[in-house]
Amino acid sequence: MRILYEYTKIQTTKVRRKDLIYPELSYKIMGILFRVWTNVGSNHKENFYQKAVAQDFKEDDLPFEEQLPVKINYKNKPIGIYYFDFLIDDKIVLEIKVRDYFSKKDITQLYSYLKAKNLKLGIIAHFTKTGVKFKRVANIK
Repeated sequence: MRILYEYTKIQTTKVRRKDLIYPELSYKIMGILFRVWTNVGSNHKENFYQKAVAQDFKEDDLPFEEQLPVKINYKNKPIGIYYFDFLIDDKIVLEIKVRDYFSKKDITQLYSYLKAKNLKLGIIAHFTKTGVKFKRVANIK
């Protein structure tokens, strides 16, 4: 089993950058994601990882909502609904995927979620054969 460098870094590094949005909460989430990958391994369905992440959020007393529906309105009438994988501490949207690459579609989707709820930060986490890869997406006005 191979553990990625990021896992070690997240576990041992103090937050040094002052410009990051929610750095401590983000690092806690990353630690949980890497813990799940280390224990569950690779090549599983997306919803298996989601269930494991939710279980660890509960065990770590991290407040979250799962599969949160968010209505999109136009002229005060609903035109659609987004479903977030996770909304953590009413601050960070977390989307979990099982693939090796970040697509423009994934990033655009997450950015739309952030705008819909007027949130500052989202994280896309990809569970791959070699570990967890992540991308932070900021909604800066």
